[in-house]
Amino acid sequence: MNKPPPRRPASPCVNICTLDERDVCTGCLRTLDEIGAWATLSPEEQWRVVEALPGRAAMRRAGP
Repeated sequence: MNKPPPRRPASPCVNICTLDERDVCTGCLRTLDEIGAWATLSPEEQWRVVEALPGRAAMRRAGP
C-alpha cells in the first residue's frame, strides 16, 4: 500500500517582508535563501525550516 505524499506546511510568511543585517526576515524569521527556495523545497525540507522558527524567535527575543 502506498503512503500518501507528506503534506506541505503553510508558508510561514506573515507579510512583514523586511530583512535584517543577516538577511533574515524580521517577520517570518526565514533566511533570504530559505524564502527564495521555499517553492522548490521538499515537504520534509519545508517542515525542517518551520520547526526551526520557534528557536530563532527565542534567540531574537534573547538579543545579541
